[in-house]
Amino acid sequence: MCRELESLPITCLERAKELKALFRSFLQKPDLSISHSHKTDKIRLKMDEPLKWRQSFENLLSNQHGLCLFRAFLVSEFSEENIAFYLACEDYRITKPSSKLSAKAKKIYEEYVCSDAPREVNLDHETKAITKKNLERPSQSCFSLAQEKIYALMEKDCYPRFLKSITYLEISRQVKAG
Repeated sequence: MCRELESLPITCLERAKELKALFRSFLQKPDLSISHSHKTDKIRLKMDEPLKWRQSFENLLSNQHGLCLFRAFLVSEFSEENIAFYLACEDYRITKPSSKLSAKAKKIYEEYVCSDAPREVNLDHETKAITKKNLERPSQSCFSLAQEKIYALMEKDCYPRFLKSITYLEISRQVKAG
């Protein structure tokens, strides 16, 4: 499902409209299943999953369905770059062989961190400078500080808004209703 979000139209307005339709179809399913428009299969949401997402931000991100819905929520709020950066950093940390680190690091830096990046995340000047210096000798941890800052930003700002969103509240209501 998350991969399908990346294939949505480029403009934010069109992406938000597509997500609104996705949410509407999701919420109309009494068994809390999501139908894909491009596929015939369904993703089944276990009844206790939404309740676990409320327990911690980590629970939300570690659950495939929670992560996808959170990402869709961020797209609708025009702040998807935060989760995209976080996930790019997660992927970067497990990159093997290490010969690929330099090229991947440069791509992430240019996409999310440098000033005027196309999907620039909200980082302070000091964090940007440290991250840029880390790129001189790329390692699996060169984005750790920046990733921690974005994680904290999402946990403090985006996550509480997600838990108050109509989508999450409706899913929780359906779970409670059984």
